[in-house]
Amino acid sequence: MQLKDIAIFNETPSGNPSPASVGAYPMHDRLGRPLRDLRISVTDRCNLRCIYCMPDRASGKNFQFIPHPEILTFEEISRLAHLFTGCGVEKIRLTGGEPLLRPDIEILVEKLAHLKTVDGRDIDLTMTTNGTLLAAKAHALYEAGLKRITVSLDALNDGIYRQMNGVNFPVDQVLNGIGLALQAGFSPVKINMVVKKGINDQEILPLARYFRNTPVIVRFIEYMDVGMSNGWTAGDTVTSDELVSMIHAEMPLESLAPHQDSDTAARFRYRDGTGEIGVISSISKAFCGNCTRLRLSTTGKLYTCLFAESGTDLKEGLRNGWSDAQITHTLTRCWQNRDDRYSQLRESGFDTARNKIEMSYIGG
Repeated sequence: MQLKDIAIFNETPSGNPSPASVGAYPMHDRLGRPLRDLRISVTDRCNLRCIYCMPDRASGKNFQFIPHPEILTFEEISRLAHLFTGCGVEKIRLTGGEPLLRPDIEILVEKLAHLKTVDGRDIDLTMTTNGTLLAAKAHALYEAGLKRITVSLDALNDGIYRQMNGVNFPVDQVLNGIGLALQAGFSPVKINMVVKKGINDQEILPLARYFRNTPVIVRFIEYMDVGMSNGWTAGDTVTSDELVSMIHAEMPLESLAPHQDSDTAARFRYRDGTGEIGVISSISKAFCGNCTRLRLSTTGKLYTCLFAESGTDLKEGLRNGWSDAQITHTLTRCWQNRDDRYSQLRESGFDTARNKIEMSYIGG
C-alpha cells in the first residue's frame, strides 16, 4: 500500500490547510523557497550516543566538544533570533546536542518566547530534546514560555532503547519526563522515533499502541545519511510507505492535510479518532522542494541544509561590532544564494558524497 492509497481527511471546511503567514516577508532562495523556520543548536554536547547521531561506540569516534567561549551566548542568540524574525522567520526550534544540558536554558526560552513575527503574531517556539532531563525541567520550561516540545524516543522496550541510545539509559525516565511535560501543560507533545531496520523496527507498533488515545503525536522518521559517523546504507531504511502500511493493517488510518506546505511530516489520524501520527520520509520521498529551514550552529554559523559541508559565520561579526544591518545583510545573502537540494539529488541517483557536518553541531 502507498501513502496516496489512504483517503485524505481534511480538517478545514475548504479541504485545505490554513496557511500560517502568506506573504509575510518576500525573502526567497534561488529555488523560490521562503525563509520561515530557524533551528538553533544551543550546545553540541549530549548525554546519549544514539547510533544515528553521535555513535561513539559504533564508529570508534570520540567527539571533540566545542570550548565554552566559542559557543554563542544567550544574548547573542537572542539578538540573532530577533533579526531572523525580521526576515520572515515564524518558527524557532531549539536543538542540540541535547539542549537541556545547556545551563539555565529556561532563561533563553524566556528571551525568545517574547519575539513576534513580522505581522505581529507570537513566534512559534518549540524544542527537541532526548527527554532524559525533561522531568526536572518541564515545569520551568513551560513557565518560561515554551508551550510545545518534541521528545526523541526510539523504543519502548528498555533493552532496545538502551541499545539505541548507546549509554544504557533507561526508557522509564524518558517516559516519566513525557508525562510531566503533559502535566505541565505542553500541547502538543510530539515523539520522534528514528527507525533503523533490524534494530528497532519491531518497536513501531508498540510505540503507536502506547500513545494511541493520548494527546501525544508520534512521528516515525526514516533512518537517513546525516553526518559522517552513522554508517548509513539504504538497506537500513524502513520506508514511510512500509511504516504506514504496518500501522494501518492493525489500526486503520486516514490522511490529514498538512498544517503548512513546508511541513516535513505527512500526517495521519486513526479512523476511530483515537489519535494522530506522522511519518517523515527523509529518504524515500525527498521534501527539499518545500524546505524553508535555516540552521544556526552552536558556534554561530548558518547552515542552509542538514547535509551541508560548510556554513556562514555570524559569530565573528557579532563579536566585532557589526550593526544589525550588517548582520541582516549577511544572513539575507546567505538565504538568497541557497540552492540546496541534497535529498532530491540523492533520490535521483546523483553522487552526493561529501564531508557533511555532524547533526549534533547544527541540530536535527
